Amino acid sequence: MLLERKTKSVMIIAPYPKNGAPGQRFRYEQYLSFLEQESISYTYYSFLDTNTNSILYQQGYYLKKIAGVLTGFFNRIRLLFKVPSYDFVFIFREATPVGPPVIEWVIAKVLKKKIIYDFDDAIWLPNTSEANKIAAYLKFNSKVSSICKWAYKVSCGNRYLCAYASKFNNKVVLNPTTIDTINHHNRIKNQHSDKFIIGWTGTHSTMIYLAEIVPVLEKLEEKLEFKFLIISNKEPDFKLKSLEYRQWREESEIDDLLEFNIGLMPLTHDQWSEGKCGFKALQYMALGIPALVSPVGVNKEIVSHGYDGFLCSTLEDWEKYILELCTDAIRREEMGRKAQSKIELKYSVNSNKFNFLDLFN
Repeated sequence: MLLERKTKSVMIIAPYPKNGAPGQRFRYEQYLSFLEQESISYTYYSFLDTNTNSILYQQGYYLKKIAGVLTGFFNRIRLLFKVPSYDFVFIFREATPVGPPVIEWVIAKVLKKKIIYDFDDAIWLPNTSEANKIAAYLKFNSKVSSICKWAYKVSCGNRYLCAYASKFNNKVVLNPTTIDTINHHNRIKNQHSDKFIIGWTGTHSTMIYLAEIVPVLEKLEEKLEFKFLIISNKEPDFKLKSLEYRQWREESEIDDLLEFNIGLMPLTHDQWSEGKCGFKALQYMALGIPALVSPVGVNKEIVSHGYDGFLCSTLEDWEKYILELCTDAIRREEMGRKAQSKIELKYSVNSNKFNFLDLFN
C-alpha cells in the first residue's frame, strides 16, 4: 500500500508583489511551479501592494506612498496570526524595509517556525550616500546577522554572501541566481545584424556603475558607428550621441535584449559589488550575447575571459574588447554559443532546481 505524501506549506514574505522586482523573479519566483509539483503549497505575502509599487519611484504621490508603506507594516503584523499554519517561512531580504527585525524574531523565537532566509546582495552593508544617512540608520542593516542566526537555513546567491552568513549559521546553501532557459531566455542572438548594438539593462539604482565607462563610449563614438541601448525603469541622463533608452517591459524583455550584440556589466571594486550575483551577465549569456564585465566577485566565475566574454579591469580594456568584437560577428557568435551552453549547464533553473527544493527538506 502506497503512503500518501504529506503536503508541506510555505509562507513567502517578499518586499514586492509577484513579478515586481528582478531579484524576486530570478531568485525564487521561477521555482514556484516546482514547489507545487513536489506537493509544497505556498502563499505569497508582499510588503508593498501593486499600486504602491507602481508609483514608488515616480515623482510625487507622497501621501499614497506613505499610506502604502503604513499598510505594509499593518499587514506584516496581521500575517503573524497566519504563521502557525505553515511549515516554513521563506523570507527574501527582510520582512520590512526599515526597522529592527521584530517580525523575524517573533516568527523564529515566539512562533518557533523554520525560517529560510534568502538574499542576493551584501545587504548588511549600508549602501547609501551622505544625503540619506537617516534612511541608512532606519534600515537597521545589522539585522541581517540576527536573521541569519535565527534561520533554519540561509540561502545566498554567491560565495561571498555565503561566507558572511556562515559566521552566524551552519546551514548555509549556495543558491545562485539562475535563468529559465526553457520558458523565458530560450532564444539565441543572431549576431549577423546590420547595426552594432552595445547594450545594458538594469534598474535605475544600478545605473551609477555605467558612469565609469561613459568616457570610453564617448571616445568610441568618434571611431565607430554603433547604438548604445539602455533598458531600464528610468531614463538615464548620460550625454551620449549613441544612446537610446527603452522602458523595461516584461512582455518585450527578451525581444529587447536580443537587439544587443554585446552586453555590459561594469562594477566598482568595493564590498557591496562583491555581493552582486552577476544577474546582468547571466541574462546576456543565456541569449548568446557575449558579456563584458568588471572582474568583481562572482563575475570572475561566470565569465571565462576570452572564451565566452571578457573581464575588463581598466578603461583601456573596455575600449579594446568592444573594438575587438564590433566588426567580428563570427567571433561574437562563437562566444555567444559557448556562453549560452555555460548558463544551461551551471546557471539555469533546470540545473539548480533540486538545490532550491532541498531548502524545504
